[in-house]
Amino acid sequence: MRLPDSQLAVLDAANTTDEPTVDRLADETGLKSASVTGAAFDLRDEGLVSVEETTDTDAELTDEAHEYLDDGLPEIRLYRAAIDAGADDEPVSMGQLIGASGLGGPQVDIALSNFARKGYGVIDSGDVTADPDADPDVDPEQAALESLAAGDSVDDTDLLDQLERRELIVQSERTVRTIQPTDEGTAALEAGIEVAETVDALTPEMLTSGEWEDVEFTEYNVEADAPRVEGGRKHILRQTSDRVKDVLVGMGFKEMDGPHADADFWINDCLFMPQDHPARTHWDRFALDVPGIQDLPDQLVDRVESAHRNGVGDDGEGYHSPWSRDFAEAVALRGHTTSLSMRYLSGFAGADIDPPQRYFSVEKVYRNDTLDPTHLLEFFQIEGWVMAEDLSVRDLMGTFEEFYKQFGITDIQFKPHYNPYTEPSFELFGTHPTTGELVEIGNSGMFRPEVLEPLGIECDVMAWGLALERLLMLMYGFEDIRDVHGTLCDLELLRETEVVY
Repeated sequence: MRLPDSQLAVLDAANTTDEPTVDRLADETGLKSASVTGAAFDLRDEGLVSVEETTDTDAELTDEAHEYLDDGLPEIRLYRAAIDAGADDEPVSMGQLIGASGLGGPQVDIALSNFARKGYGVIDSGDVTADPDADPDVDPEQAALESLAAGDSVDDTDLLDQLERRELIVQSERTVRTIQPTDEGTAALEAGIEVAETVDALTPEMLTSGEWEDVEFTEYNVEADAPRVEGGRKHILRQTSDRVKDVLVGMGFKEMDGPHADADFWINDCLFMPQDHPARTHWDRFALDVPGIQDLPDQLVDRVESAHRNGVGDDGEGYHSPWSRDFAEAVALRGHTTSLSMRYLSGFAGADIDPPQRYFSVEKVYRNDTLDPTHLLEFFQIEGWVMAEDLSVRDLMGTFEEFYKQFGITDIQFKPHYNPYTEPSFELFGTHPTTGELVEIGNSGMFRPEVLEPLGIECDVMAWGLALERLLMLMYGFEDIRDVHGTLCDLELLRETEVVY
């Protein structure tokens, strides 16, 4: 019998190796794992080996888990602080224990949510009672993290799933192939196998010299398993953004652009947002420690300040609240792309603002929100406005119905809402295709006179801010936007999702 050198090496190693997996045979033969796999399938087709496949689950620790390896899980740190403070005898205030434990930021919520779940004690009305019989030294989750860090396996699948829900590990499956010689393969080895001098690639040198006429080429097995190669592709969120732009351009809109970091004047003051509004504090906005933008148009600033202080028109009422030019000049990351609308409607961006006009943008915005399945600290907003005479809410609703129809969404619902800068105002909702729940997808309304008059606009302007990620959820059925956006996104989900265009 004659076999190619690689097949003979794999067959011989499989016959003498205790655990003849592909990785082990690659080490024994010096071949690449892909070459071992290809040779094994060729040998299997000849009846010389059997190939058994099993699936193993690997668990990789996240950065957060590595922190807990040194300091302990937050709930364990809280429990130890509670014991030291005597909470096993009488309740101790939560604030005292949090300070003593050294916990801060999101670790506080993590500790509180897992403290009672694990039976470490009870939290009631801000007081903590510790169970003296609890033993954090045998905490199964901490022990599992330490085992995984040491390179040992953890067989408890429920425990692994719990650690994955806590985002302490990332589980992945891999196929393990074991190659065992058959009786026929063993007999062939004993009888002796001659190495076949075969060539697996035709080279220019062979063609030039004519050597190709005398060599024996390796037969290709087109059914053999091969490594999967994933090419790069545009992110589905970016593809959806491009689709949105195409739709709006097709509806007669022109695109806006502008700075991500801008003066609070353009982000909020022009929108008739009072400077003492909660949304303009550090709780909701990302302020930048840089010099303010002082080249604001003075006359426009004066008109906007007057609208804030005194209102607009004979019956207008301002906010009668503090207003500071220094605050207006302060720089922050934009919390909405309406800052672009203000720049364009004021003429400061150099755009043509003679009615009628339609403008849009699909740009990133930044908000100090709490992360959850529908909220991120940064996301994309579909901004748009239409300037014309005698516009109404009916025109605005019709625009949305036409826009969303282009994406197969026809069940848009509207709910009245309050905005400082639009009146009337309403929110938009769509039905999630998987859960059936109503998902908020945007906010809209007609700009108030307090917004338009300082800008010198004498006709109606209807405007909106829609969430691109929420549109993505309605189109593809995603339930957690973190699956497609951010450091924890599901790459397989992104690769397998068919792009609708």
